[in-house]
Amino acid sequence: MDVTGDTVPPANLRNEYAADLGLTESNLAGDWYTQFDRWFTEVVAAGLPEPNAMVLGTADRAGRPSARTVLLKGYDPDGFVLFTNYGSHKGTELAANPYASLVFPWFMLQRQVVVTGRVDRLDRAETEAYFASRPRGSQLGAWASEQSRVLPNRSALDDAYRAMAERYADGAPIPAPPNWGGFRLRPDGVEFWQGQASRLHDRLRFRSADGGDWVVERLAP
Repeated sequence: MDVTGDTVPPANLRNEYAADLGLTESNLAGDWYTQFDRWFTEVVAAGLPEPNAMVLGTADRAGRPSARTVLLKGYDPDGFVLFTNYGSHKGTELAANPYASLVFPWFMLQRQVVVTGRVDRLDRAETEAYFASRPRGSQLGAWASEQSRVLPNRSALDDAYRAMAERYADGAPIPAPPNWGGFRLRPDGVEFWQGQASRLHDRLRFRSADGGDWVVERLAP
């Protein structure tokens, strides 16, 4: 295919990584949670936009994959938490195939974190506690939007939002929709990727082994 005009061929776009500090077994934390917490804290301090944005990869029952960017809403030694409409595309795929991946693309710091594992629904109390903390507009939006459903036009969504705003116009607390809630991805693998020169990147992965132990593996870039 001929390339004309101002189009830049993607293959010509190159960014040489030259991190001052590589990722080594000696400076890696002793567990994935501590290492993630360390990097996440540094990302927030660096002022990266949407530091909790992550790419969620799911697959349907037949193994056909899909991916989208979502927001991390919590993490602890048990895993990573996100919220969505259970009837959304990702929600229905997770119901059919409860395994997923996450990618945190922190390229301004020449880093990525790649997570794989099983996904479980949060209990209702956790969902309701988080929902109560959301801005009121976001609460109304969760009721108004049948996420991933086909809409005839933008007005249909705006009308649904206005109807919900009128329904809760008295300022009373808004409950979490019954078809909306949280998921926790419980990792079986967490890879920490640090960019290096000549594409010889550092990749260290915590992998869950037999018996519940974790092992650290260095992967070829």
